[in-house]
Amino acid sequence: MARLSIPAFLLAPLALSVALFAPTAGAQTQLKIAVVNVPRLLEEAPQAKAAMQAMQDEFAPRQREMAAQQKDLKAKEEKLGRDGAVMAENERRNSEKDLREGQRDLARKQNEYVEDLNVRRNEELGKLQRSLLQEVQTFARASGYDLVVGDGVLFVNESLDITPQVLSALQARAKTGGVKPAAPPAKPAAPPAKQ
Repeated sequence: MARLSIPAFLLAPLALSVALFAPTAGAQTQLKIAVVNVPRLLEEAPQAKAAMQAMQDEFAPRQREMAAQQKDLKAKEEKLGRDGAVMAENERRNSEKDLREGQRDLARKQNEYVEDLNVRRNEELGKLQRSLLQEVQTFARASGYDLVVGDGVLFVNESLDITPQVLSALQARAKTGGVKPAAPPAKPAAPPAKQ
């Protein structure tokens, strides 16, 4: 009779999963598990929309300034193209130099703008992710969940998705302007019956 050989690297995860899900000392408990759609929270949470609006308001003056500078440079370029042939050599040279310096200055401002915008976006995204994580944890604890999974879920039954409830809690918190995460809705999902 042939013996089946299982590689050692497969035995450890198998043993761990058996230990986690095996009944212990006659008491069998069921885990209460849920799933949260993190990208949906990041897209639909009022806190995310408020953060995006605040960033737009913060960077709007710089956008307007660059747009005005670009319009001014375009007008100078058109004037130079139109009148360059009839300008005195010295005047044409100065106009070309002024145009080149303006274009370099605009390019530098645009690069700084993009860098600053990316830094601020990353800061706001980090704050938002921490806030959403805290809200999910608060909701899960208050609702008695043992495990909440976020990223890497390929399929989930809708009955396990608590994203709408967490969004409701986030919306309630946004309306009250409170710092602490809101409690779960009045009717959380009932825990599974213990056997």
